[in-house]
Amino acid sequence: MTQLAPAPSHDPATRGYFAIGAERMSKVLNLGNLMRSAHGFGAAFTFTVGAQYRKDEAFADTSKSRTHLPHYDWPALDAMALPQGCVLVGIELIEGAVDLPSFKHPLRAAYVLGPERGSLSEPMVARCRHVVKIPTRFCVNVAMAGAIVMYDRIKSLGHWPERPLMPGGPSVPLPPHVRGGPIASRKR
Repeated sequence: MTQLAPAPSHDPATRGYFAIGAERMSKVLNLGNLMRSAHGFGAAFTFTVGAQYRKDEAFADTSKSRTHLPHYDWPALDAMALPQGCVLVGIELIEGAVDLPSFKHPLRAAYVLGPERGSLSEPMVARCRHVVKIPTRFCVNVAMAGAIVMYDRIKSLGHWPERPLMPGGPSVPLPPHVRGGPIASRKR
């Protein structure tokens, strides 16, 4: 039985939502790992576009994410239907892509990764509003790349204390959120 980790001392949740998936994925074990990470990071849903794996193969997903969040298996790019206002963000090592540490994540985003042995198709890249690259020397495993992107999203959009100047944990805890008082308008 999988045990859940205790709740963090602060709320890492961000506003908005995100989804993550891959185009032309061929290895079901990678999909299972990506889905498990998506579940752990709080994704709204996962997806594949033009997947080439056998649907009856076992998933390597010990969190049983398919019972906790939707998975969409679109047969082709023209069948992909994202929620209104959801921004498609490609993750690919191509010229002109924005380095992930410099990228401002949209509040509503669907991140799409390329297949294990290839890149995002040109039509997929053309459909993406943004293309982001992880600053590595070469491509990493698709499930690993997905986890890196999700971590960066949580880190950049979440409510976290500043990193300390010296090695170690935060020196000053994050103050609790305080809502301001009512705003009164002046009558003229």
